[in-house]
Amino acid sequence: MEYQFDPNVRYAKSHEWVRVEGAEAIVGISDYAQHSLSDVVFIELPEIGRKVQQGQPCAVIESVKAAEDIYAPLSGEVIAVNAALERTPETVNQDPFGEGWLFRLRMDNPAELDDLLDAEAYQALVESEDK
Repeated sequence: MEYQFDPNVRYAKSHEWVRVEGAEAIVGISDYAQHSLSDVVFIELPEIGRKVQQGQPCAVIESVKAAEDIYAPLSGEVIAVNAALERTPETVNQDPFGEGWLFRLRMDNPAELDDLLDAEAYQALVESEDK
């Protein structure tokens, strides 16, 4: 399987991605994750204003295969969610790095970005898991 890896984002080992814009971070799931889940049918997003901690579950994605926790790749406050996904959760499958984003965070500690993988390191992780 050939997966897309966005060089402009950082990745958590749990397959979430983060795109930083100033003091904010946009969060989604990787192309590998959406392929693994298969057809996404429901997404439970975190509430706006919720404080999340890096590595802790903060959302749920359900597919025809399974329900999986989404882990916060960074600590911070949820400042926006992609409400369109409530009506069209399949957008995560169609455009995981674009319209399929999940939520935005105001980062508490930008140094946590150092804990995340760049695209090359994440690709190596995926290839090792995909064998």
